[in-house]
Amino acid sequence: MRLYDYFRSSAAYRVRIALNLKGVVPTERTFVHLRMGSQRAQDYLALNPQGLVPALELDDGRVLTQSLAIVEYLDETHPTPPLLPADAAGRARVRAIALNIACEIHPLNNLRVLNYLTGTLGTNDAQRNGWYKYWVDVGFEALERQLERDDDTGTFCHGETPTLADVCLVPQLANARRFKIDVSPYPTLVRIESACNALSAFAQAAPSRQPDAE
Repeated sequence: MRLYDYFRSSAAYRVRIALNLKGVVPTERTFVHLRMGSQRAQDYLALNPQGLVPALELDDGRVLTQSLAIVEYLDETHPTPPLLPADAAGRARVRAIALNIACEIHPLNNLRVLNYLTGTLGTNDAQRNGWYKYWVDVGFEALERQLERDDDTGTFCHGETPTLADVCLVPQLANARRFKIDVSPYPTLVRIESACNALSAFAQAAPSRQPDAE
């Protein structure tokens, strides 16, 4: 099993957390430097035509892409500890939180979008950062309200054990901090993040602890 990774990628960060929670250690790791354009190299595009990370190459040569699909694959092939609740309503809730982050917040502020804003549309740094802050705040405000008032919220996003929702939340908060976003208006999110990062599976997956960290 080979993981194609980049230390700052929020999506790759999710997969690193899931691998750690499952106790699965990739046989190999290949680091795809997004800022240097390694994701556009022909050999990587042949592996993953989207040119994104992460990608997980299985022992039989099949390649999995998209972080949530990879995490659910790991959950199905290594069911302990489970990252989705046993009940259908609980699974739907956890997936909704995860998708809120992965599909509504993250795509609007990932590297290729920010590069397009500056490189193609000609925005300056203040305008780009304002774009980032606006969409992160919109997403975090809604998520804070949901988690703060919902009885299913526990120590973690759903109950007392980490789920797919937490796997998505922690990288997004880390990314927000990197862009100097004030996260104090979101105490529930920060509390859950703190509980997650107290676990070695989350702590060891942090960008600063990766071999390719700059």
